[in-house]
Amino acid sequence: MASHTYNIPNLLTYGRIAAVPLIVLCFFVEGRLHGSDLARWTALGIYIVASITDFLDGYLARIWNQMSNIGRMLDPIADKLLVSSILLLLAADGTIAGWTIWAAIIILCREILVSGLREYLAELKVSVPVTWLAKWKTTVQMIAIGFLLAGPAGDKVVPYVSEFGIALLWIAALITIYTGYDYFRAGLKHVFN
Repeated sequence: MASHTYNIPNLLTYGRIAAVPLIVLCFFVEGRLHGSDLARWTALGIYIVASITDFLDGYLARIWNQMSNIGRMLDPIADKLLVSSILLLLAADGTIAGWTIWAAIIILCREILVSGLREYLAELKVSVPVTWLAKWKTTVQMIAIGFLLAGPAGDKVVPYVSEFGIALLWIAALITIYTGYDYFRAGLKHVFN
């Protein structure tokens, strides 16, 4: 059992979880919430590495036949921790403000609701597979968060980085509404049967 716990795919997942406080710490290096240019670039670098591990852990687990229960449990948790903590950080920092807060709320609510539905359906031995559109949603969402982490520091290098990130976040939120509805439509028939 220990060999599955500490295999490379699971170590990558643990690394993604460890990246969350490191990214948040980047914005608090000066003792207060402040997204300096250095903080943003450092956070973005950590985020990119963490995002790559999101792809690699599942891919390596499948090709090396190292899939494990702890990996199946922790992988979606690591994803949700990474996304939710960064969205909250960017909202506190003011990068996401005004109406764009709603895009973040839509994404966070869907993540929580789908997780709860999956947990309930797992008790019923019902699996709700991840759709290709949900994978695209995750991709758009991850890219949006990357642009938003760069934020004002990125705007100094390439104009409209922040605006592009906000536009992608809204696209991810719209796809989120559809995929969330799709999951609930598929799952609720098992709830009421």
